[in-house]
Amino acid sequence: MELDKPSLFSIVKKQLAWLARRQEVLAQNIANSDTPGYKARDLKALKFKDLVRNQSSSLRMAATVDSHLTGGLKRAVEFKVETNRLPYETSPDGNSVILEEQMAKISETGISYRLTTELYKKHLSMLRMAIGRR
Repeated sequence: MELDKPSLFSIVKKQLAWLARRQEVLAQNIANSDTPGYKARDLKALKFKDLVRNQSSSLRMAATVDSHLTGGLKRAVEFKVETNRLPYETSPDGNSVILEEQMAKISETGISYRLTTELYKKHLSMLRMAIGRR
């Protein structure tokens, strides 16, 4: 059994990749907090519905007749980075990075990362229990 084939493992893997990328973007925001004209950025929110939709063969309908619709689901290649359109405040030099806001987002990302890794560990322990190992 391949561990990245079951849908839960691939969803957890995608969530962890998104959280790691978000942490990078937020760190870049903090590093550029004194750069004139720098606009704070964040990743487009990763939705559970999109994660499930991107599961390739496990959720794709099989077309047994040529006239059946196959459904054109697309796979996400890269996470979309977007610039915050409405910052809470902007400094006179045009920089829109607010350190308190960025630190709150980093904390939120850390909490989500711990939750996701706990879900991953619980699922692994359930699999171990199912095959008779503890």
